[in-house]
Amino acid sequence: MSSDSIDAQQSLDGLVGAWLTVPDVAERLGIDAGKVRRLIQERKLLAVRRGEPPVQSIPADFLVPEHLANPANVQTPQSGASRSAILSSLAGTLSILGDVGFSDAGAIRWLFTSDDALQATPLAALRTGRKTEVRRRAQLEL
Repeated sequence: MSSDSIDAQQSLDGLVGAWLTVPDVAERLGIDAGKVRRLIQERKLLAVRRGEPPVQSIPADFLVPEHLANPANVQTPQSGASRSAILSSLAGTLSILGDVGFSDAGAIRWLFTSDDALQATPLAALRTGRKTEVRRRAQLEL
């Protein structure tokens, strides 16, 4: 791995914190790993290769408890249910970031970097239901 790649990986690690592998995400979502890979190909989830040997890794904060998947419509958790879901506003936001030219690593970096206008990271704002503001900020990145 080149020193530039290592620096970029360490930079992301410092922002993201917790990472999950494809099998970890599959287990949390209750789906098979192939479906997780399709979600990555369809850019409904993002992954970067990290570690030695490099494996696809997904930020853990892209997943939320299933009853919190849509911050605008929080459900009452079912007793004993511990399944996770992908944050519902993530896919549309990732689409916009892709449209304005962000790489997967660049989009993850943007989502986890504090934004003064949002007074939070874009991902934290998405998790509190502020997708319109976040997407407006993303479109300004053109």
